[in-house]
Amino acid sequence: MKHLIIPSIIAKNQAELATRVAKIKSLKPSFLQLDVMDGNFVKNTSFEFDFTLPKNMKTEAHLMVEHPDGWLNHNHSKISSAVAHYKADTHMHLFIEKCRLIKKKVGIAINPEVPVEAIAQYLNKIDKVLVMAVHPGKYGARFLPEVIGKIKHLRELAPKLDIEVDGGITPDTLARCKQAGANQFVVGSYLQNAKDVKMAWRELGASINNP
Repeated sequence: MKHLIIPSIIAKNQAELATRVAKIKSLKPSFLQLDVMDGNFVKNTSFEFDFTLPKNMKTEAHLMVEHPDGWLNHNHSKISSAVAHYKADTHMHLFIEKCRLIKKKVGIAINPEVPVEAIAQYLNKIDKVLVMAVHPGKYGARFLPEVIGKIKHLRELAPKLDIEVDGGITPDTLARCKQAGANQFVVGSYLQNAKDVKMAWRELGASINNP
């Protein structure tokens, strides 16, 4: 199973998007995660504009929005995969079907308070689970160590599924999440706030490569 470091981007306008992409472009990541926020599901907003991305850059949309289908309708051509949050009042099977119909990879995100059992029925229908290690909505929140047990439980239930962790990822927390069974690691503030982004990238990579 491939281990990946995935830079995440928050942007309120095209200028901010360009600045944040420029910060990490030299790292040549496998793909980027776009943190999409509507001001309702979470307090902040991001990617609520008609954005343009660099060519030949794979992107995943992390949809922290009340209506992920609506965002997909307008922007599906710009992304290669989409992740929506599990909510009791959301028909996840319809979101999964929509992503398959438009030939996009699909994942479900679970907030810290959502148990693994809530999405167990979908694990054989999706490409990944995104485990939130913080309460979503902004850069720089504190890593919640209780998600380690959740990652272990997920890996037991789905040995071959991609398990992605987002929130508070540093070389130390990445190593702990990897040991628990995660194989994809979303990194926002650790890279965006780094004085030497290439050094920060190498430090994260070392945590993946260490046994």
